[in-house]
Order: sequence, then structure tokens, then C-alpha cells
Amino acid sequence: MQIGSLRQLTLISFFIALIPLVVLLWQSQSSLSKLAQIAGSEAQFSVSVARQIGDLENIAIDVERLIRQYNVLKKEELNELTQSNIKRMTEHLDAICTELDKDFVCSSLSTRLDWFKKNPDISDSLLLDAQLASFRRSVIELHEEVDTLLDERIQRQKDHVNTIQQRLTWSTGILVTISLLLIIFASQLILSPVEKIEKIIRSIARQDETLPSVSKSGPKELIEVEHKLHWLADRLNQLEHLRQALLRHASHELKTPLASIKEGCSLLSEKVVGPLNTQQKEVVSLLTSSTSRLNLLIEQLLDYNLLLQQAKPVYQKTDTNELVNAVLTDNALAVQQNNNEIKIDIKVLSMVVDPNLYRRILDNLLSNALAHGSIGRPIDIKLYTTQDSVVLDVANRGQKIPEETRKSLFEPFKRGENKRNDRVVGSGLGLSIVADCARMMHGSAEIVDVNYADVCIRVNLPMTEATAQ
Repeated sequence: MQIGSLRQLTLISFFIALIPLVVLLWQSQSSLSKLAQIAGSEAQFSVSVARQIGDLENIAIDVERLIRQYNVLKKEELNELTQSNIKRMTEHLDAICTELDKDFVCSSLSTRLDWFKKNPDISDSLLLDAQLASFRRSVIELHEEVDTLLDERIQRQKDHVNTIQQRLTWSTGILVTISLLLIIFASQLILSPVEKIEKIIRSIARQDETLPSVSKSGPKELIEVEHKLHWLADRLNQLEHLRQALLRHASHELKTPLASIKEGCSLLSEKVVGPLNTQQKEVVSLLTSSTSRLNLLIEQLLDYNLLLQQAKPVYQKTDTNELVNAVLTDNALAVQQNNNEIKIDIKVLSMVVDPNLYRRILDNLLSNALAHGSIGRPIDIKLYTTQDSVVLDVANRGQKIPEETRKSLFEPFKRGENKRNDRVVGSGLGLSIVADCARMMHGSAEIVDVNYADVCIRVNLPMTEATAQ
């Protein structure tokens, strides 16, 4: 059956999978409501009985005390107070016995109260002690019977709760299993075309010559996505061929006439073809600077393309002093022209990195510091280790970089607002190449604040990939 749309499939699957869960929710709510009612009534009953038995025990203590006082003092006021408390105790006893709906020792305690009521004046102390002892035992037995009854009701409540819990557990297991089976079935219907899309994407990433064919059945949105991925793959292939063709001919088609222009400007500036007046010298100077700028842009563009073509880094043990010295040699002329002092602090003698990628990082960072740093001020190159990484800091003095623009400088073709010392408009690829090289070695690049310089670019490489020795 042809499925109309992914939305229909998702909604229908969602509602079907919800049916067992709705049944489970209704059953759980019903059971919990019953349990709440039972628990409420039992709690109210227990509190009421406990309060009544407590009051009864307090009155019993007063009755016993008043009886003894009356038999000693023989005052009528004490007798009246005693009869009043006996009446109160009888009322509480009737309330408890009525609520308990069982006799227990109620008759025995009632008999004792009636005897005290009819015989207020007891001259025999032994008889009085015996009657009061029996009275206390009756009260204690009543308390014990009440506790026993409450324990039995609590146990019955626990048994009832356990029964409901077992029934809910079985129902939950069955209904959740049914719901999971429905979810798995529905998700498989959705994931099958999605997996097909993933295969197409992986084929595009691997640049396979042929892609999996477009599905003939399934949600129309996903089939449309497959068609668009096939179109995108064709478009990417066209663009890749164009990019490779452009960059393949760039060095020859651009550098050859550029070299001729540069040589011509050199001949004119050296007055080989004749003397130049002031205006002609200015024009030659502009041509020379523009030629240098164009040559720099071409080299950075080719370098960036070469970086994009490198699939993964090739790690090997690298001597850090040799690497830094090689970069300093390549930039010796710019260092000499700007009269910068290069302060080197290398605490890592060797490390395992891709030497080509790391040299690009050093070269671009040093070129950036020379181009944007203050002329005649020191440039610091520090290489050290932290707990889990190898850190490279290249710092220069000059105008600080605002916090809000720091991250954007590592994006391709993003240039800072500061003017370069060489008056050449950069391509905006230098720091982007640094970030990409660090990322390929599972590291990162960022602009940080340090106390010894105005601008510091830091490159962190993980110790696992760049083991310092």
C-alpha cells in the first residue's frame, strides 16, 4: 500500500501505540483512586480510635485518682467529680465499642465502672486496691485489643494494596509490551526509508560513482528527499570538477602572467629601460604592491585548497626546534623589515603531530603576528604542555581584538579591522587555515587574553594525538 505522507504515517503510528498506554493510564488512575479512598478512610478511622482510646486512658487515670482521694478525704465534692468522670468514661467507652463493632473487654470495663458508680464509699482498702487493679487491667486490655484491631485492618489494607499492585504490574507488563511492539513496527516503517536516505548520503560523502536507486514506495516526503539528494550529488560532482579545474589551472594561468608583470615592474623600478619621473615611480610602486598582494592571495588560496584535499593527518615524531627554526627562516625577511624580536620559549622538545599541518599553523600564526603586530615590538612563541594537551601560543603587541569578533576571525574569508603593516589586503584565510589544521588533528584554535601581550592566538592539541616528550 502506498503511504500518503510521512505525517500520516507518524500520526497513525503514534495513536495506535498510545492505545495500550491510555488503557494502562485509565486502569492505574482507577486503582489509585480506590486506594486513595481506602487509605483515607483507614487513616481517619485509626486517628479517631487512637484519639478516643487516649482520652479514655486519661479519664481512667482521673477516675482512679479521684476514687482514692474520696476514700481518704470523704468529701462530697470529690464524689460528685468522681461520678462525673465515670459518666464521661462510660460515654467514651460506648463510642469506642460502637465504632469498633466488637465487644472486646467493653463489658468487663463497663462492669467495673458500674461497680464504682454504685459503691463510692469503700472502707476495705484491700478490696479497693483489687477493684482498681482490675479496672487498670481492663483499660490495658481494651488498649491492646484496639491495637490488635488496627494492626489487622492495616494488614488487610496492605494485602489489598499488594493485590492491586500485582494486578497493575501484570497489566503494565502486557500493555507496555504491546505498545513497544507497535512502536517497533511503526518505527521500522519510518526508519526503512530513512536508512535508504542515510545510504545515499554516505555514498555522496564517499563520492561513489553510482548512488542507491530512488525508492518506489514509502512516504512521499522521503521519496522527494531521495530525488533531491540525487540532484545534489550530481551538482556536487559538477562543482567539484569545476573547482579542481579552476585550481589546476590557477597556478599556470595566473602565476605565469603575474611573474611577467612582476619582472616588468622590477625592470622599471631598477631603471633598466630608462629613468622614471616621480609620477611613473609612484605608478610602478602601486603595480609592485598589487602584484605582491595578488601573489599572496593565490598562494593562500592554493594552500587552503591543498588543506581541503588532505583526508586525514599523518602523524610522526617531529623535532619542535627544527620546525620553529624552519618557519623563522621562511619569514626572516618580514621579521627583519618590521624589526621584531622573536622570543621563543619551547618546553616541548619533540611531539607526535602531522609536521606539514603543524608547520602551516606556525607559519600562518607568525605571518599574522608580523602583519598585525606593532613594528619593533616583540613577538612571543611559546610551546608547552598542560595536563591533557600540547599548547602553542603566538602573541604580539598591538591593537586588541574585540571579544565579539574573535570567533568570526577563524571563519574563511573573514578579515579583521586592523590595518596590516605591509599594506596588503589579506584574503581572510590565514586563521581559517590554522583552525582547520588544528581541527584535523582533533585540536582547537582560539584567541585568549594574556598578561604579557595584547593579542595571543592559542592552539591546543590533545595529548593523545600529540604526545609531548
